[in-house]
Amino acid sequence: MSQASVLVYQPVQESGSETSLLLGIGLTSFSALLLELGLTRLFSVVLFYHYAFLAISVALLGLGAGGVFAHLGRKKLLRWDVRTLGSRLSLLYSVCLIAVLEIILHVPVRLELSAGNFGRLSILYLSAAVPFFLTGLLFSVVFARKTSHISRLYGADLTGGALACLATVPLLNQIGGPNTILFSAGAMAVAAAFWASSTRWRVAGIVVAIGLGGLIAANSVHPFIDIIYAKGIYRDPAWVEYARWNAISRVEVDRHYDGSKWVVIDADASTAVMNMDPRHWEARWESSLMSSAPSLANVLRPHGTYAIIGPGGGVDVLRAVANGSPSVTGIEINPIIANDVMRGTYADYAHHLYEIPEVHIHVSDGRSFIRNSADSYDVLQMTLVDTWASTAAGAFALSENNLYTVEAFKEYFQHLKPDGMIAITRWEFKEPREAMRVVSVAMEALHQLGVANPAQNFMVVSDGPLDSDGRPVLVLAKRTAFTPDEEAAASMHLQRYPKLIAQYLPAHPGDNPFSRLIAGNDPFLFARAYKFNVSPVTDDAPFFFFTLKLEQVLQGEVDEGIDWKVNVGVAVLGMVLLLSVVAVLAFLILPLVLGTSGGEGVAPLLYFVAVGLGYILVEIAFIQRFVLFLGHPTYALTVVVFLMLLSSGAGSVVSRRWFTRRAVARVPLLVITGAILIYVLILPNLLSGGIGLSFAAKLMVSAALLAPLGFFMGMPFPSGLWALSGAPSTGLPSEQVTQQNSVEWAWAMNAASSVLGSVLAMVIAIRFGLNITLACGAAAYLLALLFSRTLRPA
Repeated sequence: MSQASVLVYQPVQESGSETSLLLGIGLTSFSALLLELGLTRLFSVVLFYHYAFLAISVALLGLGAGGVFAHLGRKKLLRWDVRTLGSRLSLLYSVCLIAVLEIILHVPVRLELSAGNFGRLSILYLSAAVPFFLTGLLFSVVFARKTSHISRLYGADLTGGALACLATVPLLNQIGGPNTILFSAGAMAVAAAFWASSTRWRVAGIVVAIGLGGLIAANSVHPFIDIIYAKGIYRDPAWVEYARWNAISRVEVDRHYDGSKWVVIDADASTAVMNMDPRHWEARWESSLMSSAPSLANVLRPHGTYAIIGPGGGVDVLRAVANGSPSVTGIEINPIIANDVMRGTYADYAHHLYEIPEVHIHVSDGRSFIRNSADSYDVLQMTLVDTWASTAAGAFALSENNLYTVEAFKEYFQHLKPDGMIAITRWEFKEPREAMRVVSVAMEALHQLGVANPAQNFMVVSDGPLDSDGRPVLVLAKRTAFTPDEEAAASMHLQRYPKLIAQYLPAHPGDNPFSRLIAGNDPFLFARAYKFNVSPVTDDAPFFFFTLKLEQVLQGEVDEGIDWKVNVGVAVLGMVLLLSVVAVLAFLILPLVLGTSGGEGVAPLLYFVAVGLGYILVEIAFIQRFVLFLGHPTYALTVVVFLMLLSSGAGSVVSRRWFTRRAVARVPLLVITGAILIYVLILPNLLSGGIGLSFAAKLMVSAALLAPLGFFMGMPFPSGLWALSGAPSTGLPSEQVTQQNSVEWAWAMNAASSVLGSVLAMVIAIRFGLNITLACGAAAYLLALLFSRTLRPA
């Protein structure tokens, strides 16, 4: 980078204190990250949960595009001081966000791979990026002009983002998804007041904030800014009796034409609310509930104690109590379903099922509850436990389901009485895969528990013949062999209800994929030869529902069977990656290449690419890794991102001492790389061993693990910007210097790599597991260490 490339300007005289500047930065960052997290929840309802992951890509693309615009339009932007730009861009953000919200609610995007759908998705993608573009434009200008304050500014930026993590869950719980988006707009209007250097703009920010507060209040009482289209289909409000948001989902209770009431989660997954007194078993209810596959568990253990994960509207609870169970423990992850619906608004309709003495309902993550429970059960039951809902943690949060891993099944078996059983029901297809994978996971768990050949330990029953897709299939598994009496009882029940078909009984194994899998006694070998990937899944790669093999994805076989909603997620992830690549090229790379007049070389910018890629890979891997430890995806998001951003902000502030050294942040980069590699080795066992701790203790452990690493991860980016700015080598104050292809371009490249890295993190995790994803983060920081030599030393 030559001295001749330095552009010197005399900035417009600025007024206002540094405190108000830092508050403006912090509130702006708070608003932007709150919007990103709110969009994740909103996208899961309006679109499918696969698209919720789009929010991260949208945010990073907008931030990077803002940096590009600041770089290319720097001469025109020089006519405004930072505070004038801050107040005007913040107010524009607030106004634009209302329009963006309306577009999101009114553009019907379906889960399909078509040109028209891609066009609608692109409209939504680009419009949602506009507020982030304004934020990126403002931040890149501030960082470029105030390089001497960059450690404090970047610290305020990260602190604001950390506070947004804390605010997201209570805001979603209290005011819902659309109102959380409006709250982001209101917070940005308040930021405009802090940015403003004149009374007029300060008053304007306050007035807009008050107006948005009134809009939120009105929309809370009578929702007029709410879901219009969901999954591309118009939602008729006439059928909706009840609706409420929280950080997990949007829950409706819909009235069907026959008078029944159904809990609908994120406008897709549903569970019927039971409308029968469990103490008075009516013939029609007995015939309906006992003729379904899950009832076999009640036949074999009519008076047993039950642990039911995901009881929903209460069908398994009702069946257990009506058959004579003295104790039913229900573990429901969603407090709206457990408390507001079943024990609140619809308690009378459900005959107070969740309040009778035999039933004990706990709002918790199922696996964490079982792991911490001191009780043993006769039956541990899960019936079709999954939702098409993403949490604020992003897409695939529930499809990466820790309920269905080998480690989870071992814990289930260990919490059963000596003759207890697990009873897991999954949807099945003409070409079986989901219940098949349950058998594979259970078989591997039994192997690890010392059962050499569990051929006598399984029963598999389908709710009808597997001649069409969408048949529920029950898998029963024990640590001990099923007895002849148990098998006789099962056969009698199947004779009473002929629609139930035995796919596998120990004495009558039959000849089908289930019997061949169990007879082979090697689930990994069987899966290699089988059409679908039904091999056991582990906590390192808990993608239970993704059953396509790589060659099927490459050949486009993503729409076979009703599990297309899950398997098409792989294709959607690829479409998001393609859209991200196109957007990065169109809005970040090409404008910079075409708009610059002499570039400084690619190598210095690769430092910022590597840092951005490393940070996002590590962050996403940690979020997924901490889901099981903290007991809930929302907790994982809140705790991990909060601790990393807060500690990174502190690291940014402290890193000022590295700015005066010739080696640009090389010590922190070495520490980061080494620490991540250590975490790859120790983190799985360490977190698994701490699942039984109290939540307060888990928070302390999380802080001890994440804060030191986050502290060092906050240093490379600001120190790199300082070195790249060229101010120290020119002898000029940083406010009087900008450098061609320097700060704004570095900001854009960092954002571009994060856009792609956010998608790549999931691709790597699906294909290779979370440990490899984390290791790739370490490799990215190692590359940053190599490229740091190309930066101008400070």
